[in-house]
Amino acid sequence: MQPSMPAEQPLAMPVQSLSRFDKSTRRSWQEARNRTIPWLSRLVVFGGGLAITAYGTWQMYRVVDVGGVTLLEWVLLVLFVANFSWIALSFASSVVGFVWLLFFAPKAPDLPSSLSAQTAIVMPIYNEATARVFGALQAICEDVARTGVGQHFDYFLLSDTTDPDVWIAEERAYVALRERLRGKGRVFYRHRSKNTSRKAGNIADFVTRWGGAYEHMVVLDADSLMTAHSIVSLASAMEADQDAGIIQTLPLIINRNTLFARLQQFAARVYGPVIAAGLAVWMGRDGNYWGHNAIIRTAAFAAHCGLPDLRGRPPFGGHILSHDFVEAALIRRAGYGVTMLPVLGGSFEESPPSLIDVGIRDRRWCQGNLQHIRVMFARGFHLASRQHFANGIMGYMASPLWMAQLLVGIVLVLQSTYIRPEYFTQDFSLFPAWPRFDAQRALDLFAITMGFLLAPKLFGLIIAIVQTPIRRASGGAIRLILSALLEVIMSALLAPIMMLVQSGSVMQILFGRDTGWSPQRRDDGSIPMRDIVRRHRSHVVLGAATLAAGLLISPSLVAWMSPTVAGLLLAIILSWASGQLSIGLFLKRLGLLMTPEETSVPPIAQRANALALDLARTGYDDADGLLAIYDDPSFRDIHEAFLPVVPSRKRGDVDIERAMAAAKLTEAATIDEACSWLKRKERTAVLTDRALIDMMVRLGGQREQALTSD
Repeated sequence: MQPSMPAEQPLAMPVQSLSRFDKSTRRSWQEARNRTIPWLSRLVVFGGGLAITAYGTWQMYRVVDVGGVTLLEWVLLVLFVANFSWIALSFASSVVGFVWLLFFAPKAPDLPSSLSAQTAIVMPIYNEATARVFGALQAICEDVARTGVGQHFDYFLLSDTTDPDVWIAEERAYVALRERLRGKGRVFYRHRSKNTSRKAGNIADFVTRWGGAYEHMVVLDADSLMTAHSIVSLASAMEADQDAGIIQTLPLIINRNTLFARLQQFAARVYGPVIAAGLAVWMGRDGNYWGHNAIIRTAAFAAHCGLPDLRGRPPFGGHILSHDFVEAALIRRAGYGVTMLPVLGGSFEESPPSLIDVGIRDRRWCQGNLQHIRVMFARGFHLASRQHFANGIMGYMASPLWMAQLLVGIVLVLQSTYIRPEYFTQDFSLFPAWPRFDAQRALDLFAITMGFLLAPKLFGLIIAIVQTPIRRASGGAIRLILSALLEVIMSALLAPIMMLVQSGSVMQILFGRDTGWSPQRRDDGSIPMRDIVRRHRSHVVLGAATLAAGLLISPSLVAWMSPTVAGLLLAIILSWASGQLSIGLFLKRLGLLMTPEETSVPPIAQRANALALDLARTGYDDADGLLAIYDDPSFRDIHEAFLPVVPSRKRGDVDIERAMAAAKLTEAATIDEACSWLKRKERTAVLTDRALIDMMVRLGGQREQALTSD
């Protein structure tokens, strides 16, 4: 019987220190071309961002400096600068990406004809639907096999699944996959009984046990899909550049049909390339890693990316949650490059189907990024790596900062309308310090801010219209413009909801509440209305309160805040609509929010979707894992062969789940009775223990038979 994993070839992966680093150990660039620093693009991005921030700061100061600046107005100014600087930097980066895509972007490389190194393609999975995961991996494997260099790639499904039924479904799907792929590629499967350190620990377990056999590894997510051209090109690029440690692609979203997912899919396809190109140009070899759809130099990763646990308890202590940023910083600290190929193409992923699903995912990402506050000042990190950390942190801190700015603005308007002036200021004055504003300048500054905020989307739209294949495949210029307008309107309405959701996540983390590790919901589908109401009722109440207060204070204030108020008042309706397939498909029939990958579905996506449908019909995902083992002796033998050797336990060290499972199997008269009694962790204990499996299969098949024998 073919083993589920190859012979181990270990690599040492020492834990790295964040407080100590000897600069003399950093390797030097091996190739002269890699010593070039993109000074011009960095000058445009950071110099331009600083200049725009300075201009905005001066204009905001003049807005509030009418008769003196009060304490609250100083607070408003500080909050504005923090938020506006983020917008200015993003705008400057998008300008670089826009110009590069228009005039300097190279064509995607031709498919390499040969390779010399071995590459592992690893897909960590966690309680996923096997039909999609195994269908995607088979499609990737078949596509790579057709290139003629398939012998240079091995495929690994690295399971951290905790649901026993899903675990058995994975094994059954793996056995079937191995049969279907005979001669097309070597596919392996490993299940960890304890998912220590989550995904980072999953990858580290692979590297330390089997990484020595592979010079490179392509890391996928469970929803990833990559063409052979993309994978082979990454391997070729890594072979050609001995200084490269990580090469990242730009994953595009596909296969999405709900309203919210289609909005994300359109935005990623039209606006994403400009943003990614800007990042790639100014980052150069000091880039970032997003945790998937990238190739990594295995030995360098093992030597320099062993993650330490942070002192203290979660959410700020414990294992590093958002490991990818830290791994990029560590491998860059060691002297390897981290680059991105924004025009490579053939790299795909999926997205959450609704607003609530995004909020759940964002809660985990928020904790991981805020945890980087303890990491970003580690010794030896490159300045660009620290900027990546700051960028991620600000991505979530922006929401409470915007909310604070709005609240301070409302308080100032309320103060100027209903509350007497502040007579006793720090500076002596014969006159009171009224909180007054230059209304016209404030409106002009608001318009400028919106312009900088929306400019990256306009740049992406122009690129899509200028590039004929993209324009035609997206329904033409008119539909592209209408789709962009729809996306902007929906984003404006959803923004205040996400602001409150992310602000709540930040506050929970600051008060010490840890997030769990739930599998991401990837299927299209709606959420029960009662759950939507429970999630968003506070947002609606806040919107109504804001509207009432605004009407009492000033109608012009209501007009200024109308997008925020409308989004909050409609939070329940918008959240419900976001997960609706019918709305997304209706827009699709109208030709709106279309992407080239929808008009002309990539062959690998067609193959993966067809395989997923075929695999879903097997029923593996819906089957009871214990009964699957009980009913199929041949599969039971395979399952037991896949189980690792269990170390002998110490006397007196009792596994409670195993003991309870054994007791229930002893009491049960039939397999049906046992299945009804065993809880989830007890089921896992049975499936990991050959002796308990033997006890289970000795049970009778029907309760009625047991009663008759009695």
